[in-house]
Order: sequence, then C-alpha cells, then structure tokens
Amino acid sequence: MPKIRHSPRAVTRTLSLAPGEEVDAHWHDEHQIVYAGRGVVSVTTEAGSWVAPATRALWIPAGTFHQHRAYGATDLHLVGLPDGDNPLRLDRPAVLGVSPLLRELLLAWTGPPRGTAAERRRLRAVLLDQLRYCDQQPVHVPAAEDPRLVAVCGLLCEDPADGRTLAELGAAVGVSARTLTRLYRAEFGMSFPEWRTQLRLHHALRLLAEGTPVTAVAHRCGWASSSAFIDVFRRAFGHTPGAADRAVGGRCAPRAAL
Repeated sequence: MPKIRHSPRAVTRTLSLAPGEEVDAHWHDEHQIVYAGRGVVSVTTEAGSWVAPATRALWIPAGTFHQHRAYGATDLHLVGLPDGDNPLRLDRPAVLGVSPLLRELLLAWTGPPRGTAAERRRLRAVLLDQLRYCDQQPVHVPAAEDPRLVAVCGLLCEDPADGRTLAELGAAVGVSARTLTRLYRAEFGMSFPEWRTQLRLHHALRLLAEGTPVTAVAHRCGWASSSAFIDVFRRAFGHTPGAADRAVGGRCAPRAAL
C-alpha cells in the first residue's frame, strides 16, 4: 500500500467520485460504513479487496487501513460510528446486504441534516437497529501471503478469464495442485473454484459499473456463456446483471474531502 494517512474521525457525509477516482490509503479511530448509492466502490485493505454495488455496504472497523476506488460515477454515503458503537459486533471488514429500508436510511442520514435534534436521534436509532440485522454477503478477494499462492493468484488477477486448471496454473509457477489446494483452504477458507468465482464477480461488478455490455463482461471474466454468468450473478446478488444499472441509481452530491 502507499503511504497511509491517519484521519481520526470517520465523518458522516456524502462524497461524489468520478469514474476511476481513488481515496488514498488511510485509517480512522472510528468505525465506518461505506455505501455506494450510485456506482460501485471497492475497498482494499491489507487483508484483501471487497467490492459493493448499491445492494451492498462495506463495514470498516476502527483502525483498519483502507483505500477506496470508484467504478463508474459513484456517490459514497459514509457513516462514522464511535469505536464503542459497533452494532455488528465485527472486528474485520465485511460486505453487508442493504435492504430498501436500510438504503433510504443511509441516504437520509448522510444527506443534509433535516428535522429536529430529537428526530435525528430517532433516525440514527432506526439506522443502527437495521444494521444489527444485516446479513454478510461478501464479494471478497482475500490477499495471499504464501509466495506460491501469490504467484497463482497474480496470474488470475491479471486475466480472470484464464481457464487453466489448478494443476496447469501450478505447473506454470512450479507448485503442485495438491499444495495449492491446501494453501487455498488454509489461507482463504475456501476452495480454488470458490475463490476464482469471487475474483470473477469482483471484476464483473467493476466492468458493469463502467458500462461494459453483459456479454462482454461474461467473456472477459471467464464464463462460458452469458447465461452462465447471469445465473452466477443472480445467485450472488439477487438480481441479474442487466438490473445492476437500475440498482445503482442514486443522488449526486458535491465533492467533499475526507
């Protein structure tokens, strides 16, 4: 990661990012929720990368080094919570499902203040209540540590459509398929096919946010057909890739510094 900046408070606000724009690596003394009401946001930490469209939000615990990148024109709705206020009881980054009600609460809480102080307190209380019942629905590409795993993951990160088997990839870097299978389980807690699917979905969300047609996304991310891609995408996100544009509609907001 580049030089990491310390920003003590995780300020609650809305931030607009241009396509491809990044927020440099930093960390807060407070917890933060990052929600892209429009566009797609990825968050990279030392533990790996998470990506979220408008049906997902990202939970970033206090003290976590992280950086953001926008895919497509993106409106980030940022919610800061004191270190002692952790409705999710999570000490690691996570991707959370966002219900229609939670979406509206996030938009309202991060928008211009409206109503009395008492009304704002009630709005915040409902927001925290909804967060307590969020399901974790990750599209997470964990970062490898073992150099042998780093080499194989690097090949696929460069080309998610690479269709080689684990044995073929291992042969390219001088590692047996058996060893790689063990490393995937030990480091990531998932099988190689599960990890590769996460990687492909991660790239697919980015491409869709940039306006790439569904057929091209399926091809560039390694699915045998558009229908196969649509099926996996629907099971992961609850809607089809074609509905993604409708899911990421949101409000524009002026650019604000972190």
